[in-house]
Amino acid sequence: MHKNPTYLIKQEAYRLGFEYVGVSKAAFLEEEAKNLEEWLKRGYHGQMHYMANHFDKRLDPTKLVDGAKSVVSLLYNYHTTAQQSDAEAPKISTYAYGKDYHFVLKKKLKTLMQFIQTEIGEVNGRVFVDSAPVMERAWAAKSGLGWIGKHSLLINKNKGSFFFLAELIIDLELEADSPIKDYCGTCTRCIDACPTDAIVGNKIVDGSKCISYLTIELRDALPNEFANKMDNWMFGCDVCQAVCPWNRFAEQHQEPAFDPHPDLLKMNRREWQEITKDVFNEIFRKSAVKRTKYEGLKRNISFLNQKK
Repeated sequence: MHKNPTYLIKQEAYRLGFEYVGVSKAAFLEEEAKNLEEWLKRGYHGQMHYMANHFDKRLDPTKLVDGAKSVVSLLYNYHTTAQQSDAEAPKISTYAYGKDYHFVLKKKLKTLMQFIQTEIGEVNGRVFVDSAPVMERAWAAKSGLGWIGKHSLLINKNKGSFFFLAELIIDLELEADSPIKDYCGTCTRCIDACPTDAIVGNKIVDGSKCISYLTIELRDALPNEFANKMDNWMFGCDVCQAVCPWNRFAEQHQEPAFDPHPDLLKMNRREWQEITKDVFNEIFRKSAVKRTKYEGLKRNISFLNQKK
């Protein structure tokens, strides 16, 4: 059996369905520290107060795992060509079509962690799926899985950006991968297409203007300045990814858990406007849409019908 731990971990991750796996040394993220501080200072996190918490933990993996040596970054494809059948229906981001990715990926990561402890030895660590203060895009870029696009999302040269990101932070020294260059060039399609002008600079998103933030994170009433600017999104937004030229390489995911409830794509505009709590609970039983709750989704849908 191949004894190289880096190789073993990557092979097992591929077996579990992760498309790309990269490794970086667990060290303080200096450049990101400056950027995060500036971003917070400008109030771009809106009401996502948790973004200002655990500043040190976000930037230093050894504060999350004692003696951390390596950060293993993993990408899991969620791209789909399936679309809602009514073009007038309020839209939902494709990442939320199926079962909540937190559950799906966490289970796989725990299996990977068990594999490491069984096959490699006593290794301590933690698994993360968008669930703790981890700068996941920065780590993925450091480990060569892609580069950060102008819309601030990670872009993979072979398959685009429709990926969930996950990490293992472990106290085992692995062979680190190298970052790759930025291939956005002079393209500004994502900046030009953003319905609320939320991309305010290269790789800088004013979160408080982002449709995903407004429809999911914001608990208050939606600000009137965004009436008629929501591009008919009721949960999340895929515009900056949809216009990105790199996503012409995106492929259909192979994860049955991410397939939508059969009724989700069939519902027409009127049915969404009249959605009941029972229908909401049935369609979104194990979905990330639960995050916004029935009342939140209703708020978003009625806001879309509002005229400025």
